Amino acid sequence: MRLPLPHLLKRGEGRTPQRWAPITAPFRALGPGSVSSVLKVALDVAYVLLWLVTGLLLLLLIAAVFIPLDNVNITVSGETGGRQLPLTRLLLLFGLGAATAYFGGFMLILRSLRLIFRTLIMGDPFHPANVRRLRQIGLILALVTGGVWLAQGFVAARLAPGVMDPQGLGELLTPVFSVLIVFVLAEVFREGARLRRESELTI
Repeated sequence: MRLPLPHLLKRGEGRTPQRWAPITAPFRALGPGSVSSVLKVALDVAYVLLWLVTGLLLLLLIAAVFIPLDNVNITVSGETGGRQLPLTRLLLLFGLGAATAYFGGFMLILRSLRLIFRTLIMGDPFHPANVRRLRQIGLILALVTGGVWLAQGFVAARLAPGVMDPQGLGELLTPVFSVLIVFVLAEVFREGARLRRESELTI
């Protein structure tokens, strides 16, 4: 049995938009106290952690030039088993250098994201600098993806043949798709910044 509209309103089952406003207000996407501000804090924490990890790896990379490596072996494991290899200075420098570049690249990505979210907290998402920051994120992400693909292929072919398989081209589809999305977002932000500039000139 359907109740008339006045009964529904009286029982609180047909709230007006004004009565729903206090419930949805805490979930604002922009401005102080919004979801963007919470994500900005998370990005700040992750950025500091990545900065520390990258700095530690850089110190280890420098120290690896002087560390004696006599009779030191490492075990490279894969799906088909494992293999012991002598730890040469070239192998150590290659591994530490690749890890430093990997974490350093994501640290730079988080740095640009923090600056973008800062503009979101200020309520200015279409800041002209965000276009450049998004393009930087896309470029760094492309470099990191390509670097990981080449490094794993080198390890599989030269350092651990038959133990570690190189990445196939199919495994690049998701990273390449992510890079393209970032560049598309950069163009969207560029168009938004252009429209905002034209609106300001009109006013």
